[in-house]
Amino acid sequence: MLRRIIVMLAAGLLALPAAAHGWVPDRPVRIIVPFPPGGASDLVARILADRASRGTPYPWVVENRSGANGNIGMEAVARTAPDGYTLGQCTIGNCAINPAIYARMPYVIERDLVPVYWSGSVMNALAIHPSIPVNTLQEFIGWARANQGRVNYGSSGFGSSNHLTPELLNGRLGLGLVHVPFRGGAPALQALLANQVQVMIENVPTKIAAIRAGLIRAIAVTGRERDPALPDVPTFAEAGVPDIVVEPWFGFMAPAGTPVAAVNGLNRILNEANADAEVQRRLRDLGVRPEGGSAERFASHVRAEVARWQEVVERNNIERLN
Repeated sequence: MLRRIIVMLAAGLLALPAAAHGWVPDRPVRIIVPFPPGGASDLVARILADRASRGTPYPWVVENRSGANGNIGMEAVARTAPDGYTLGQCTIGNCAINPAIYARMPYVIERDLVPVYWSGSVMNALAIHPSIPVNTLQEFIGWARANQGRVNYGSSGFGSSNHLTPELLNGRLGLGLVHVPFRGGAPALQALLANQVQVMIENVPTKIAAIRAGLIRAIAVTGRERDPALPDVPTFAEAGVPDIVVEPWFGFMAPAGTPVAAVNGLNRILNEANADAEVQRRLRDLGVRPEGGSAERFASHVRAEVARWQEVVERNNIERLN
């Protein structure tokens, strides 16, 4: 009995600061990550969930529910009760690219989901297996052209930014890279490490440990500027291929109809978690640029990205899925 009273008192004390600022969860918060464990979106969600759990009375629990390039997990979020206790990990793939490449989406972003928080942005890095006899992007382009149809690239799934970026290079440079899709960045990385695929253009956080260990070699990044986590790796523009700028991003959405007070409360808690010095260090060490800000800031970014990728898909005649 005494233990129960102590636990209740501790929960009450934890709730006091948040309660003074408005809505605070009175039971666990679930974050559905629609990709397998180990990828960039999963890592970011777990870092923020861990910190949010220490600042509120109840835990924030990450649940991986992968499939269909993130559509399965986000559909589950859209169909969940809008009570403030379920969030979905919204990314450049499942929230911006999927609407452009899937003829029939199981959810409509504007109708079924509400933006809550923009957690961070990353760059993609073109990384190759160390057996490939090149050290620069220009050398890779020449090698790929000489081996057309025999060089495989891995991606986290059809329609992901790490699928469309190599296809943009195929179309512009005539590389002839062959797409091998996986159900997430982590299994695609394992295939690269095993030389089952020879190249990936994947989020930096997914493979930064392998790059630093020398298990794979990064030769270019897709940002406007170099990635602070990989300061010696040039941008595509610096390496002689301009206009390849892709900066994947992550954030959280809730089911449409979630009370405004809950959206604001979740946004506040996540901003507080993201402001923590240790969280900032962990994210930046992975190559993640922390974002934060209001729910409207995230909503505006998503709208712009949806329009951008619709135009990219149409301009490059990228095949749509039924």
